[in-house]
Amino acid sequence: MGLEAYWKKRNFEKTNEPEGDVETDGGNMYVIQKHQATHLHYDLRLEMDGVLKSWAVPKTPPTTYGLKRLAVQVEDHPIDYANFEGTIPEGQYGAGTVEIWDKGHYILKDRKEDKLIFEIIGTKLNGDYCLVRFKGKKNWLFFKKKS
Repeated sequence: MGLEAYWKKRNFEKTNEPEGDVETDGGNMYVIQKHQATHLHYDLRLEMDGVLKSWAVPKTPPTTYGLKRLAVQVEDHPIDYANFEGTIPEGQYGAGTVEIWDKGHYILKDRKEDKLIFEIIGTKLNGDYCLVRFKGKKNWLFFKKKS
């Protein structure tokens, strides 16, 4: 995806979100940000391909096996967004408060076009997780795999 969609949606003279750039160091950062915008949701972000691949999760992320959550893929975000906390001003895309809910790293175990399997090493989430595309291009299921 790249960052073009991210840049088009934001006015960096009005928001303190990081403008960022595509990075090439190939890290494996993981973060979930609690985002109180029009509706409370959680943004799952995985560092891949020089950006943070991102999904909006409408309900609390699954901490135990058996819970499945919708995860809607959104535009890629710059790597430095993983440290962003603050308030996006009214009138700006995503207006509301953003706080880090969980952070750590992940180990990618399998990557296919419609499926990601990865181990999360975070503060709140730990273990093997899966993202599976199920409806259209943007809808995925996010769940913890049985250990």
